[in-house]
Amino acid sequence: MRIEETKNEGLTRAYTVTIPKEDMAARVDAQLANVAKNIRMPGFRPGKVPKNLVRKMHGEALHGEALQSAVQEGVQQVLKEKELRPAQQPSVDLKEGEEGKDTVFTMDLEVLPKVEVGELAPIKLEKLNVEAGDEELNEALNRFAAQQKSFKAAPKSYKAAEGDQVAIDFVGTVDGEPFEGGSGEDMTIEIGSGRLIPGFEDQLVGVKANDQKTVKVKFPDDYNVKYLQGRDAEFAVTVNEVRKPEEPKADDELAKNLGLEGLDQLKELLGQNLNQELQNLTRTHMKRKLLDTLAARYDFDVPPSMVEAEFQQIWQQLEHEASHAEDPEAAKKEIEADKDDYRRIAERRVRLGLLLSEIGNARGVNVTQQEMNQLIMQEAQRYPNQQKEVFEYFQKNPMAAAQLRAPLFEDKVVDKLLEEAETTERTVTRADLEAAIEDEDESPEPKEAKKPAAKKKAPAKKAEKADAEADSKPAAKKPAAKKAAAKGEDDKADAKPAAKKAPAKKAAAAKSDDAKPAAKKPAAKKAAPKKAAKKEG
Repeated sequence: MRIEETKNEGLTRAYTVTIPKEDMAARVDAQLANVAKNIRMPGFRPGKVPKNLVRKMHGEALHGEALQSAVQEGVQQVLKEKELRPAQQPSVDLKEGEEGKDTVFTMDLEVLPKVEVGELAPIKLEKLNVEAGDEELNEALNRFAAQQKSFKAAPKSYKAAEGDQVAIDFVGTVDGEPFEGGSGEDMTIEIGSGRLIPGFEDQLVGVKANDQKTVKVKFPDDYNVKYLQGRDAEFAVTVNEVRKPEEPKADDELAKNLGLEGLDQLKELLGQNLNQELQNLTRTHMKRKLLDTLAARYDFDVPPSMVEAEFQQIWQQLEHEASHAEDPEAAKKEIEADKDDYRRIAERRVRLGLLLSEIGNARGVNVTQQEMNQLIMQEAQRYPNQQKEVFEYFQKNPMAAAQLRAPLFEDKVVDKLLEEAETTERTVTRADLEAAIEDEDESPEPKEAKKPAAKKKAPAKKAEKADAEADSKPAAKKPAAKKAAAKGEDDKADAKPAAKKAPAKKAAAAKSDDAKPAAKKPAAKKAAPKKAAKKEG
């Protein structure tokens, strides 16, 4: 095998590999001899079919198999001889592969940079601690109680208002014809929740028990059922019952309804959750400061293909969020204006990921097989009834497995560096800590960018919360698609609207997940969710 380097620029490499025709012929002969042992043909004893006859019947297929294995081995030999660490799967182009001729293929790839970490100078960080007092605990208790809102049947003469629940039967039609998933029985709707097609809930204001009403709506242009997109529909609605919300109370009864001994035990559990939440906010702040310090200290070339893959992940999420904003066109213009900044964010993420990888390897950080199995199990749970396929996918795709492993590995490295850091502590209020995190959200990104982005407004509260908790919460599971005609409160059939979301700010897109690469999804098919779940960060 002859290997000729044709390009060596930065992190880009290119090679031409030639496999002599004699080597290919030997490969085909070896496969031919192996196959001939098991060939059965009338008039010949098993294994005694002449090789020339076997070659005539199966030669082309055997040459194809030999060619494929030869190219694969050739790629691996190039990587080994040249001591290359590919950033992505090498691109291979077969130039000559005819039988009786030398096999020639070209190989293009980007390699990972050699990161010289050296002696890591002490990192100085400030740890902002928040002590959960009685006031915060009571606020948490009241918020929890409000989430346990219950409803009680209203008098039959009562007219439904926003915030009330109605239980309805409905039959939907488009152009006078019923459509699949357009009907349901005893479906519970909270008016004003925004869970149904825009305009549907508004038309239920004022209905009473046993009322008949025709609700007219238009399906959104981006509705998840294609043939309904942008079409007018009518729903014949029968109101079974109207229910009024009951004022939630934080008392022993509430706790006992949850299976607890009483209010004191509920407070204890909420206190534990509150302390964990505050610790997560503290860690988020420290992690960001740590990554900012590393980003400022190290600067090296990163593979453009990795940056592009990371950028596409960020960009697709931003485009999705912009399309569901109150003003999609304005939202799209806003992210387009900052496109170059988002690309620099992607470059920062990749650089930090490579840097943390080198630091972790130098310090002996690893992810155990048990932890890896747990990660795959968590991923498999997102694909109901396809767990086996998911496990096989990661077993057969080392690069996909590495990407699944990367976030946990990097979190371990971050924890290691936080332990080693020279830390000073200061007690602050929760508001102070959240303000510190918000200031970072508003700060230009990334730190090393030559042209900092213009200062943005503070992100929406939902974005802030997801950003602040990103280090402690797993990515939200995507809901499996439900049957359109299913009954019950959670099965809103095909009347469910698209959620309205504002586009993520630069900080929300980068900060909470600074060093994590885009995770590849298993090849196994997955039922598409009705609405894409918003990703954290």
